[in-house]
Amino acid sequence: MTYTFESLFDKRLCGFVQQKNAVGFPYNESLRLLRDFDRFCLDRFPSETALTKEICLAWAVRKNTEGNNTFRNRLMPVREFARYLNRCGEPAFVLHPNFAKKGQRHIPHIYSEEEIAELWDVLDHLRPRKGYPIRHFVLPTLVRLLYCCGLRPCEARKLRTADVDLEKGRLEIMESKGHKSRIVMIADDVVEMCRRYDEIVSRLMPGRELFFPNSDGNLYTKEWLEKTFRIAKAKAGIGASGEHSPRLYDFRHTFATHRLYQWMRDGKDVTAMLPYLSAYMGHTQLSDTYYYIHLVPGLFEKMAGFDYSASEHLLPEVECDE
Repeated sequence: MTYTFESLFDKRLCGFVQQKNAVGFPYNESLRLLRDFDRFCLDRFPSETALTKEICLAWAVRKNTEGNNTFRNRLMPVREFARYLNRCGEPAFVLHPNFAKKGQRHIPHIYSEEEIAELWDVLDHLRPRKGYPIRHFVLPTLVRLLYCCGLRPCEARKLRTADVDLEKGRLEIMESKGHKSRIVMIADDVVEMCRRYDEIVSRLMPGRELFFPNSDGNLYTKEWLEKTFRIAKAKAGIGASGEHSPRLYDFRHTFATHRLYQWMRDGKDVTAMLPYLSAYMGHTQLSDTYYYIHLVPGLFEKMAGFDYSASEHLLPEVECDE
């Protein structure tokens, strides 16, 4: 642990994080949130030694700058910390899971074959820029991986070289949404794409820790990646879809939807295959995967002519072995 807690909850917070680490959870993102909670307690409740309802409700005030999901994620580790204290025999107030309910779902943009081809062409023709020796290698590979494996953008950004096993063809997604980890198997063509990328970037930036580092070897920010993607999207001629502009995150939705269509074309029982897709994508509940079913009927005619044979490497088989 690189951070020392300073509030009167310090030893108990350390014990909680150590327990999570001991059972295999890196708890890195949660540690950052608990650090903020520790500072909050030190500032607002410096003499309080019990995790009271007053503290929890004060922490559970949504900030003007927070989206609903960010707000919900901020409450999770504090709720888990309270449960830990209860298990240790100490009274603590536990925020109800429904305290911050999920907001209305964003209507995703499902990229068409033509849009994907245009985006790939734009990304493949990024020009090298002075002072940014690997940018034009990182972006095409990172964005393709979002679609090829249905990753969340933050999962791709945070991938470490130690998380990418190009011999076995798998990614270890550590402590993602809901503080869960999973293994993602990748298709042979995608492995080869990542291998070519890794060989080039390893020569330019030997010993890097991140698989997709910026030119300083650090993590790309969400804002920078989204801004760069907007520029590429504009060059590809992809504009707003309905009320919303297509997002990086929509490659994840596109992956799921295209996989369902592939199963339909193969004559497979989509309902029986959904648990595999759910595990592959890291959904907490199967109901999160059922969400994609309603996208299929409205897109059937539009997607019926999608040339899957030409995009085989973009649709890796979803395995349940891991």
